[in-house]
This record gives sequence, C-alpha cells and structure tokens, in this order.
Amino acid sequence: MGTAEQEPRWLDADEMQAWLALAGVLVRLPAALDAQLQRDAGVSHFEYQVMAMLSEAPHRTLRMSDLAQLANGSLSRLSHVVNRLQKRGWVTRQPCASDGRITLATLTEDGWAKIVQTAPGHVEAVRGLVFDPLTGAQVRQLNEIGRRILRTIDAEERD
Repeated sequence: MGTAEQEPRWLDADEMQAWLALAGVLVRLPAALDAQLQRDAGVSHFEYQVMAMLSEAPHRTLRMSDLAQLANGSLSRLSHVVNRLQKRGWVTRQPCASDGRITLATLTEDGWAKIVQTAPGHVEAVRGLVFDPLTGAQVRQLNEIGRRILRTIDAEERD
C-alpha cells in the first residue's frame, strides 16, 4: 500500500516576496562586500572574516575547527584560505602544544596591521549597505529574524 504524496506547502504572495528579497540579499550583499574589500584592500570577504575572527580571539589565536565555524566556512575552505594568508605573512598555523591533533591559527602582527587598515572601509560598507537604510526597530527585527533562521539551520544540521 503506497503513501499518498503530500501537496507542497507553497509560499503565499507575501512569503514569496519576502523570499525573493532575502534571496537577492543572500546573493548580492556578499558580492558587494567582496568587491569593496578586493578593491580597497586586496582581500576577499572570507579572508577578511577569517582575520577579523582571529583579531577578536584571545592571543589572536583559534583552533582551526572553531575558526571555520566562526567564519561560516568549511574546514577545507578555511585551510585553503589560511594557506593564502600564511603566504602573505598575515596568519601562522601550528599544532597545539598540549594536543598535537589540534591545529591553531594565529593572526600575525602584519595580519593585525592589515585588519586595522581594512576595518574602517569595510564597516563603512556594511553600515551603508545594511544599517543606514534601516530604523532602529528594523535592526532589532533583522537580528531576531537572522537568529531564528540560524537556530533552525543549526537544528537541521544536528539531525
């Protein structure tokens, strides 16, 4: 005995408009931020994210697995990016002294200087593209919406 196929829960008109707007942001915002960083600092958005996460960590050092999660990237992608950043002298990578199975990434002094130089232009781009067009209430709503979506994604990944 077969099971009846369930009709998809199609989006209504409001949901479709919201989805198309979000999908546009998901594609166009990273491209706009990447273009600004490439033009002004010669780094990709993901490279900047990696260095920024390291710049905020204690001793500017993180486990590679933690850094991948914070930068919203896979460990494989992070490894390739850290290789590029190492070649530029901005990041070092070494085994953890207490557990050789763990690899640590550390932002160098040159990497810190690059972040300090790059951050003002990047934050201005983020402010201009994302926050300036919004009211304070909309910023709070955006925060809540983003957190709810991320919680759902995280729960799906754990299942």
